[in-house]
Amino acid sequence: MARYDRLRRITQGHDRRRSGRALRLWRKLAIWLLMPRRDRGFWYGFAIDVLWPVLMAVARWDFRGGRQVPTSGGALLAVNHLSHVDPIVLVAYVLSQGRVPRFLAMKELWGMTVVGAPLRGGRHIPVDRKASGVEAYRAAVEAVRQGEVVVLYPEGGFAEHSDGWPRAARTGIARIALETGAPVIPVAQWGSNHLLPPTASRPTLLPRATLRVLAGRPVALDDLRAGRIGRTALQDATERIMGRITEQLAVLRDEEPPRDTGAPEPARSGVDLQPPAVG
Repeated sequence: MARYDRLRRITQGHDRRRSGRALRLWRKLAIWLLMPRRDRGFWYGFAIDVLWPVLMAVARWDFRGGRQVPTSGGALLAVNHLSHVDPIVLVAYVLSQGRVPRFLAMKELWGMTVVGAPLRGGRHIPVDRKASGVEAYRAAVEAVRQGEVVVLYPEGGFAEHSDGWPRAARTGIARIALETGAPVIPVAQWGSNHLLPPTASRPTLLPRATLRVLAGRPVALDDLRAGRIGRTALQDATERIMGRITEQLAVLRDEEPPRDTGAPEPARSGVDLQPPAVG
């Protein structure tokens, strides 16, 4: 949106700096002042305003590739999953591009006093892990069609003991993408696992972690949208999405990924849609 052009210029100006360098403090403060405050809901907005300065203080940021996030219209952000703080980092990243993200999260969180209010007010999407996932799938499709940026973690969770490379993925995001025709933006992040490792009960504050996020060009899926959305198309789309996430992560880590990284899980009944491990 035009109202956030200045915000995007400030954020994306960081791309000109050498990779690995953290956002300067003035950029982070400018993002905080200019980021969207409409359409967040009171409690979602309140949580953002509380957590934003905390995230600025405890970690460095290296946000890149934001020009790939559409300025308007529905889109899917496919992100690797490393830590419980991942959704907080992605909220900061998407807001810095002038968009308000919506997440899928475990249905059980809606009943929690502290977490439930921001989830309800922010129009996030509950996922019942004991059911087929059809309701969450329909809600995600509707959100995308209404022009929302929906963030999904295709892995469905993270391993407590992992090398950090993407694991087997679920096909839910592929089904949503093929159904809606919305662009799928591959997003890799690295560093949240250093701030709060999966097995840790408290964050590691020193040395300060650098929260690195890199978005790439939309995944090419048009050829798969022409035919029936069957198992083969879903598997192919999932492999492409995870392959692109892995490519972005390899850039952040400056390493070669394992060959079998991100292969999709075998298809199963239902829509194979699972929420991130938050809460």
